[in-house]
Amino acid sequence: MNAFFRKWWTYQRERFPVFAHGLLILAFSFSAVAFSALLRGGMPTWSSATVAFANSFLAFLQLRIADEFKDAREDALHRPYRPVPRGLITLRELGWLWAGTALVQAALALWLDVRLLPWLAVTWTWLALMSREFFVSEWLRKHPVITLFSHMFIMPLIDFYATACDWQPEAGRAPQGLFWFVAVSFCNGMVIEIGRKIRGLPEEEKGVETYTALWGRPMAVAAWWLALVTTLVCAWQAGRQIDFFLPVVGTLGILLLASLVVGVYFLRMPMKKWSGKFEAISGLWTLALYLLLGAIPLFFS
Repeated sequence: MNAFFRKWWTYQRERFPVFAHGLLILAFSFSAVAFSALLRGGMPTWSSATVAFANSFLAFLQLRIADEFKDAREDALHRPYRPVPRGLITLRELGWLWAGTALVQAALALWLDVRLLPWLAVTWTWLALMSREFFVSEWLRKHPVITLFSHMFIMPLIDFYATACDWQPEAGRAPQGLFWFVAVSFCNGMVIEIGRKIRGLPEEEKGVETYTALWGRPMAVAAWWLALVTTLVCAWQAGRQIDFFLPVVGTLGILLLASLVVGVYFLRMPMKKWSGKFEAISGLWTLALYLLLGAIPLFFS
């Protein structure tokens, strides 16, 4: 039992840090139910917040598991230090874990409101298509921008389901203005995805497709900045729906300026080790973004 626990503990530490991810996912999911509740003029229930968090957490874990299957061949060739190629965890074990998480998600949907199941099925379907690269893997490999966009559609689907945990049981239909919050999730997914794949020159690995390697450092940073600006615009519109746009724009504007400075410094100092720094900034941005669109305005309502 101790060996069983240790290997899964090691896996989560290396591939899906529970506590670090959990904090962001909690902000993400609670913001979704809070934003929905603010739009309909009510308050989120503990049951809706709990199901939204549990489902979101398991959905992001499923994304990690899907990546393990999708990248198994390349990991074996270029990243033998990862848990699956080095034999710590098998794909079979991860497959059983995925099945278990899906059962928990379905049970939670049945408990809260059976009408959530179709929305859950939509998310599962898109994730399944992603894991098979939409059956056009070679074509997508040649079009990384389309790959990025197609993969990021999972973010608004997860977020939409989290909002549905509030409005489906309470109102039966999505409240007006929800579009901007879902758009925020899509654009912010770009921020996180691009940010985690910006590397300094000494950190580039053979076989690892980073955006700095694919597009070059200036283009990768410009794409990250564009994702930040687009997210800010959508967040401004979302903030308008709940009469909280000034704090949203003010706080995110400061973080955007800081991100511009970091990007410029990165372009001037490419030989430094930058792995994780852009990802950390993207995480801070994400935490502030969702708190400003959920928990904080709910407190002042």
